[in-house]
Amino acid sequence: MPFSMKTLDFLFENRLHDSREWFEQHKAEYQKYVIAPMRELVRELTPAMLQIDKQFTTEPRVDKTICRIWRDTRYSKDKSLYRDTMWIIFKRGKMHGTDYPGFYFEITGSGYNHGCGFYHASTGYMDTLRQMILCGDKTFMSALRAFEGQSVYHMEGERYKRPHFPDQPENLRLWLERRNISFDAHSDDADLLFSDRLAQSLARELMLLRPIYRFLTAAALQEQQNEAARAAAAIG
Repeated sequence: MPFSMKTLDFLFENRLHDSREWFEQHKAEYQKYVIAPMRELVRELTPAMLQIDKQFTTEPRVDKTICRIWRDTRYSKDKSLYRDTMWIIFKRGKMHGTDYPGFYFEITGSGYNHGCGFYHASTGYMDTLRQMILCGDKTFMSALRAFEGQSVYHMEGERYKRPHFPDQPENLRLWLERRNISFDAHSDDADLLFSDRLAQSLARELMLLRPIYRFLTAAALQEQQNEAARAAAAIG
């Protein structure tokens, strides 16, 4: 079954009450209106995602491709028990790992978001990514053409307060001057969100990011090699 207004209503009410007791009393609604359409969307997107990367985790389960609705409040000032958004992710390895980029879809009270990138990229990773850009890496040039040839996604990620690469062309500085990087789109098209056409539309648009994902992954693999070399040098 697709998402519906009842999905958004549940997420809003659950966060508003923010009560384990309320959640347990309405757990059947959570399973029917939130988890069931999330699982269906994962299954429908899986063929397209495996075309992009055969190593993606695609199991339609919470903590595999579907986020938990309860929040980890150990390191947060916000002690709310439950989130009011839900998301799925396709990536290599563990869902919460930070070694690789991934593709995501998130449903919110104002519509939905989707895209590709890192939740939090390491400093070493971003340094490696910049080096590949400055060297004119072939995977980057393909990613650059893909990004500049589409109009669905915009680039996100905290930028340096002061320019680090003032002499580089502006289209390269867009990539170079960031502490983190992702490519994101937002839609408030409720008719599409609540329809059985959602997965097909998402798959078509996420495919636009395929060359960008390949570059981000190439940088991740290169940084892993660099890290291993640094560790070996430290031991030697």
